[in-house]
Amino acid sequence: MEHIELFFKSIFIDNMVFATFLGMCSYLAVSKKVSTAVGLGAAVIFVLAVTVPINWLLDQYLLQPGALSWLGAEYADYDLSFLSFIMFIATIATMVQLVEIIVEKFAPALYNSLGIFLPLIAVNCAILGGSLFMQSREIPTLGLSLVYGVGSGIGWFLAILAIAAIREKIRYSQVPGPLRGLGITFIITGLMAIGFMSFGGMLTGGDDANEKKETPKAEVKIEKKEEAKEEVEKLATNTKEITE
Repeated sequence: MEHIELFFKSIFIDNMVFATFLGMCSYLAVSKKVSTAVGLGAAVIFVLAVTVPINWLLDQYLLQPGALSWLGAEYADYDLSFLSFIMFIATIATMVQLVEIIVEKFAPALYNSLGIFLPLIAVNCAILGGSLFMQSREIPTLGLSLVYGVGSGIGWFLAILAIAAIREKIRYSQVPGPLRGLGITFIITGLMAIGFMSFGGMLTGGDDANEKKETPKAEVKIEKKEEAKEEVEKLATNTKEITE
């Protein structure tokens, strides 16, 4: 259940584009054609699915305070957290280089259409943001980090795919002059963000259920307190009568 909830939250509620506005440069620049958006989105999914778990391992067994305790007791006090950015970016750059080689080998047309934005995945803030959010949210297991990476990639993929499909249709629409180009794109992005964030109500039912379960206990505690007050008052009246 925890894996499923994290997966859907990373896609809809914590979407990299609509919730945190990360990766907007390539989101706006490579979303003019659906075919190009699909290629870049698939590359982002692959990079996030690989880099987030790898960076989780680096964070757990190398970077956190005391993470080197597996090497021996004398290393338990080491804190290498200041190397997080360098290590995360190095991992991301390595994976992006691998993706670039694969795309150039097997899909040269897609490689040419993506142009400079394919190697720029290495500096895409959405990719680094996935690893940093994984670290800040203290995701406990490797499996959950993989789920979070894949879900974040799918969320970014859906965002760029949707805006690319809409922008292809807008070409044949009568958009007012001042709103043509990035103006109408930002308006549509804002409306899509509202739509994605509306899924939050579907994934918070567990909190309401827990509150419902806890309310009877609270009522019982209040009743017990009232009974205790009544007993104290009775004792007070009895003592007054005895003294009189």
